[in-house]
Amino acid sequence: MLRRALPARPEARRILVGTLLSAVGRGLTLPFLFIYLTDVRGLTDARAGLVIGWFGAVTLALSPLGGTLIDRFGARRVVLPCLVVEAVGTGSLALVDSTASAFGVMTLVAVGSSAIWAGQNTILASLTGDGERQRVFGLNFALLNLGIGVGGLISGAVVDVARPATFQAVYVLDAVSYLTPALILLTLPHVGRRPATTAVPEGGVTPVRGGYLTVLRDRPFRRLVVFGLVLTTCGYAQIEVGFAAYSVRVVEVTPRVVAWALAANTVMIVLSQLLVLRRLEGRSRTGALATVGAVFAGAWLVLGAAGVVGGGNALLAALGVVACSAIFGFGETMLSPVMPALTNALATDELRGRYNAMSSMIFGISGVVGPVTAGPLIGAADGRVWVAVVVGGCLVASLLALSLRPLLTAAQDGRRAPAPEPQAAPA
Repeated sequence: MLRRALPARPEARRILVGTLLSAVGRGLTLPFLFIYLTDVRGLTDARAGLVIGWFGAVTLALSPLGGTLIDRFGARRVVLPCLVVEAVGTGSLALVDSTASAFGVMTLVAVGSSAIWAGQNTILASLTGDGERQRVFGLNFALLNLGIGVGGLISGAVVDVARPATFQAVYVLDAVSYLTPALILLTLPHVGRRPATTAVPEGGVTPVRGGYLTVLRDRPFRRLVVFGLVLTTCGYAQIEVGFAAYSVRVVEVTPRVVAWALAANTVMIVLSQLLVLRRLEGRSRTGALATVGAVFAGAWLVLGAAGVVGGGNALLAALGVVACSAIFGFGETMLSPVMPALTNALATDELRGRYNAMSSMIFGISGVVGPVTAGPLIGAADGRVWVAVVVGGCLVASLLALSLRPLLTAAQDGRRAPAPEPQAAPA
């Protein structure tokens, strides 16, 4: 299954290696930013939250510009400097010593990260054909989670609040990891350049052929964006705040159980991604997206059931929390290959950067809306209102996915075209 999931072109395989190596570095620091800013650098909880929220806001604000630059100059000329800026910013976190410096450094990190995701997806799409693109995006997601998991295990055994140097070391290592995909891209001089159909011999700048208004006039893609906003707001965006808060306050498990649950999520993704990719081949992408909504809804229902059990049976409650996260991870293995594959099936070469930027903005917008609404909802009726909202939202997303199918061709939807019927021989 791994051999089948690998892209045909060696350049794409090397890009995937860069994803894995940089993900290990990301995993070193991903769980600890809030703890580092508060317990090591002395920021208050409120100020640390503002710093992290500021990062998300700047990234979201700059993402449309990143998509425009990718279409105009090519993904290569955008991703390379962004990786360098991201590396400098991440390494500078080791030197943060005040709220002001934290804001400054996180602004730098946000500038770097604003176009990396869209740019790398654009590069992968340009290196893969329609038949393999879905598998490659799924493998990319599995490698990303594998790297983050490995990095998290390493840093969990190393970092110590009483020794600030341990945190500084992992941030420096994370910075170095961002340079690995940049170095790999430098060894591939013809990868990530503007499509030949849009290149201009004189002037060096691609003419603008449409923009974000053109992208938003694409009715199928517009429906896909609405689906993504609903699903991620009631799904992904609830993991960091809603899931953790409900588990600790309503289900009454310890933070250690939440950590085990997140580990179960990663294990599920790494172990099942290749099998899911095989099962998705030739099947409707909109059907898969509708299934994702149902799976996410099922995960939240399991968590809600754990909340009903609560402190009455600590073991059963803990198992419910872990099961919720694992089920959620299974849904992610379907969403991760299908969403970017469908986005790039709808995109034109001239506007591919903007399409991918819009797709990445879905997660940024939901990442602002989800956490803001989770707290008040969990505080109402012992969390039952929150469970009802996220379950209902995921099911609405499933209906939106099904409503998208009539707007797509069979090829865009990933369905195998029926074999032509043999024609009768002429009399």
